[in-house]
Amino acid sequence: MPKERSDHLFTLIRSMRKNEKRYFKVRNKGQNQEDAKYLMLFDALDKMEAFDEDLIIRQNEWINPRQFSNLKAHLYKKILQSLKEYTASSNEDINIREQIDYIQILFDRSLYQQSMQLLQKAKKVIKKSDNLELQLEVLKWEKNLLPYSIGKGNQKRVSQVVAESNDINEKITRVNLLTNLSVELSAIYLKTGYIRNKEDHDRISSIFSSQIPEWNQSKFSFRERLLWYDIQLSYYSFIQDFHEVFEYAKKWVNLFDYPPTSAYYFEMYLKGLNHLLNAQARLQKHEEFQETHRKLRDLASHRLVKLNENLQIRLFKYSYAHQFNGYFMVGDFQRGVNLLQRIEKRLEGYIGMLDKHSELVLFYKIACLYFGNANYRKALKWLNRIINSEDEDIRQDVHSFARIVNLITHYELGNRDVIDYYIRSTYRFLLKKHDLHSFQEYILAFLKSLSRETTQKELIQGFVELRNQLMNLAQSKYDKRAFVYFDIISWLESKIENRPVGEIIREKAMGQQVD
Repeated sequence: MPKERSDHLFTLIRSMRKNEKRYFKVRNKGQNQEDAKYLMLFDALDKMEAFDEDLIIRQNEWINPRQFSNLKAHLYKKILQSLKEYTASSNEDINIREQIDYIQILFDRSLYQQSMQLLQKAKKVIKKSDNLELQLEVLKWEKNLLPYSIGKGNQKRVSQVVAESNDINEKITRVNLLTNLSVELSAIYLKTGYIRNKEDHDRISSIFSSQIPEWNQSKFSFRERLLWYDIQLSYYSFIQDFHEVFEYAKKWVNLFDYPPTSAYYFEMYLKGLNHLLNAQARLQKHEEFQETHRKLRDLASHRLVKLNENLQIRLFKYSYAHQFNGYFMVGDFQRGVNLLQRIEKRLEGYIGMLDKHSELVLFYKIACLYFGNANYRKALKWLNRIINSEDEDIRQDVHSFARIVNLITHYELGNRDVIDYYIRSTYRFLLKKHDLHSFQEYILAFLKSLSRETTQKELIQGFVELRNQLMNLAQSKYDKRAFVYFDIISWLESKIENRPVGEIIREKAMGQQVD
């Protein structure tokens, strides 16, 4: 069988909606023989379930194998041009860039008056946008055109354009500083996750404090406020101060009086809701969590903005991830598993479109749901998708705790013959990733101490001792990160009391609601 290969052209075609494909065909229909070839190749690729270059060439004799790469490159470009035209009417930024291109064309032909008229129209539109770079680009062209449009009040116009340019440059400088810091913090988080020790804490604090000047936040634009809250959330998430995360997430969401209509701000609104839901889950704010989750789910029917694939995937990811979080909060693992079984096929289809970080976290949540419901073999299946992943440098903390839960799952299955092997393997991994801390050492030591001769009384005593050790760690500034991933305290109490772990968690949740 021919080897299947991925191909950018194929994946681009697969991402297109029916109406986008129809527009492309109408746009390129009946122009010349060369265009007919592009449409034939488009149709051939559109019908394939998986890309197979050799099969395409064999089934289409008109294709010259030596020209196939060029044919694909030209078709790829034509599709992008078609998508640009199709989305221009609904995407303000694309429309403004197109107007700027027209301004340059007219300027190069010395049609300065026409160029200035088009610029003024673009300037009216750009005022509704918060795209500072495009605003500066329009102002650049206004400065270029000013010498060719001298008239009454010219000096006033020059002063106004200079003032506007200086103001936007200041905003762009702040935005660049904030986005640079955001990217830097995000890269560290994607690698290590929450802080592990004082060294991690000092490193993050140093990056955070050294790169943010003293600014008057009252002068911030809407976009700057969003970025500012994003930075604050990143920092407090790192150090696991979920009360501060909660406060900044509320400020973020409250910036929007109603769901925004532009794709960019709709995505930012989604991110804000996601942060708020995470904080509400961590702080066990059950009623507020349910209300926020309803707002998130309702956005699926939002018709004021066209939900592109990126937004659809985010909505799907956030909606189900937080539905799972809701089940974790109250220990209702059975309902979580029931939901998983209903959406399993759809879920697998979306997994391939998720970024690696989101994929990893989703696998871990699913594994923990199955574990909580005592579906241990199913839990192992999802844990193995993490453990066997080649992306060990993405969220090393999740990789580490997946291996810990894997060990506990094998214990629950009675797989004593493989536990020693997995203990050694986990030790090697944790040492390699510099992530062997008290939490992991206590659990590994406990599992290592077990033998076939261990009596039930000794086992219960071992559970009690391990619970006491871990409860002390739960108050630690750095070790408490372990309990974000897996409620091992409740699991130990379920073993000690011989009750389902979900029952233990539900009782705790009810007690917190009463308090």
